[in-house]
Amino acid sequence: MDHDVTIDEKRVYAEREGAETVLVAAEQGVVVASLSGDRVGEFGLDYRGTARAVAAAGDRRAIATAEDVLVGDDDPTDFGPAVAVGFDGDALLAAGPDGRIARLDDEWTTLGTVTDPRAIDGGMVAADSGVHQVVGDDLRNVGLDDVRDVSGRGMPLAATGHGLYRLGNGWMDDAEGAFDAVSVDAADDRAHAVGDAGLSEREAIGSWAPVDVPTDDRLADVAYTDAATVCVTESGTLLADTGDGWRTRELGVTGVTGLAVQR
Repeated sequence: MDHDVTIDEKRVYAEREGAETVLVAAEQGVVVASLSGDRVGEFGLDYRGTARAVAAAGDRRAIATAEDVLVGDDDPTDFGPAVAVGFDGDALLAAGPDGRIARLDDEWTTLGTVTDPRAIDGGMVAADSGVHQVVGDDLRNVGLDDVRDVSGRGMPLAATGHGLYRLGNGWMDDAEGAFDAVSVDAADDRAHAVGDAGLSEREAIGSWAPVDVPTDDRLADVAYTDAATVCVTESGTLLADTGDGWRTRELGVTGVTGLAVQR
């Protein structure tokens, strides 16, 4: 059920101390939404143009588009067409459709190539050819295949077409099924994954449980604010839960590819 918010409420939630910024990449552009707890305040298109991926680290953000990687106030970086972006600490990484992986220093430094890159997080690249880890100025293939997403912070997790895997002494099975996205908040020991069965939550290492969400639309991604677990559907519905049930908000976009939180 969609929870309506009045104009006055929007102002209150947008201005409330502690409100966090959520970024949603869609075929119409990047939606920027203010989220206070589980309530969505003001939101709108901040960048207009198809966004293939979006990433954030602190107050920094990056957008992958068919023309370039954009940073800051949508400033170009001369990377060229991109399909994925992500931060490795303070360093911005990007992937091109040809598989090129590069890091933005004073200029772009090519680290290597992968096959069919899909996502980047915490110095790890998810690709059809496996998980690839940035080591210095190189890329190292650390295993798996058909990897659709990776969480490279804390205990790394990989979402693949045939299961979830955690990295310890090699990759170990964590859950069965086909998964498209995975997210970990190591600070609060939260972990969720999105797949053919919907949203799953990690209860313990190697133990995942389904989560009921108030939508039949396919989920595209999951992330975290300090207070809430946040999901977005491919059809543009934002969902947030602080532990008391989900609130939803239609964002008015379609073709959603990803979600990021500026924390």
